[in-house]
Amino acid sequence: MEQIQGLGVFGLIIGIFILMVILLYYVPVGLWFSALVSDVRISLIQLFLMRFRKVPPSVIVRAMIEGTKAGLVLNRDELEAHYLAGGHVEKVVHALVSAQKANIELSFKMATAIDLAGRDVFQAVQMSVNPKVIDTPPVAAVAKDGIQLICKARVTVRANIKQLVGGAGEETVLARVGEGIVSSIGSSHTHKAVLENPDSISKVVLGKGLDAGTAFEILSIDIADIDIGKNIGAGLQMDQAEADKNIAQAKAEERRAMAVALEQEMKAKAQEARAKVIDAEAQIPMAIAEAFRSGNLGIMDYMKYKNIMADTSMRESISAEEQNKKKK
Repeated sequence: MEQIQGLGVFGLIIGIFILMVILLYYVPVGLWFSALVSDVRISLIQLFLMRFRKVPPSVIVRAMIEGTKAGLVLNRDELEAHYLAGGHVEKVVHALVSAQKANIELSFKMATAIDLAGRDVFQAVQMSVNPKVIDTPPVAAVAKDGIQLICKARVTVRANIKQLVGGAGEETVLARVGEGIVSSIGSSHTHKAVLENPDSISKVVLGKGLDAGTAFEILSIDIADIDIGKNIGAGLQMDQAEADKNIAQAKAEERRAMAVALEQEMKAKAQEARAKVIDAEAQIPMAIAEAFRSGNLGIMDYMKYKNIMADTSMRESISAEEQNKKKK
């Protein structure tokens, strides 16, 4: 009997312990006491109801304690709504406290909007106090004399709180700075002028207002390094000369081919003419025979014709021998 009573007492103690754990989980008395001693007015009922609203009471209470100690007036419902919307309550409160200490105008509505937009609002406030230096990748540009310059710059920026929502990021700033560097070097008459006054690039780029529409304010652009690259102008001229040479060679080859074709055509015409002459000469004996039969040619006329042919043949042979002697 005593054992049964002992087990009953032990079970009662365990039950009370479990009940106390559950009660302390849903009713965080320690958290409520911390808020009370920190001058944060929040009831145990609200802390209890936060559990059912899926809001961690510790996050809200700690944020309100931090804000109250910093002199901020925070609304519990707004903090809960921001948490339920997927925001970072701690970062928002940290940012508000930092902005107040740095005399930066930042409202709770603006801070929550920046946080919900996916940006780190606390880091943005820190960047407003301590500007950030961004190194640009090497930017290659060509001056008017054809010399390529490779430039590296350091851009000092600070966050523009009012433009963080909807403003462009670092990539846009770097792209615009690179575009400005290319434009500045490209407008220089010689690369020596750029090397003598590299600050002229900074002045031209800063004068373009490259930070418009971005989440940053450009404070300065400093040229860190300038290297001389290739002679692009000479390379282009060489390529153009090579192209002109190839075009001229192609046209010359075309003219040569046309001349060869014309020569072959003339040879063919000469062969055709010789064939016609041979054909005509072959008709001569037949014409002579026909003249004999018709009585239009006598024997004396024929003998004169043969003498003329023999004399012509002799003259041609003598002329050929003289030409051969001259060649030798």
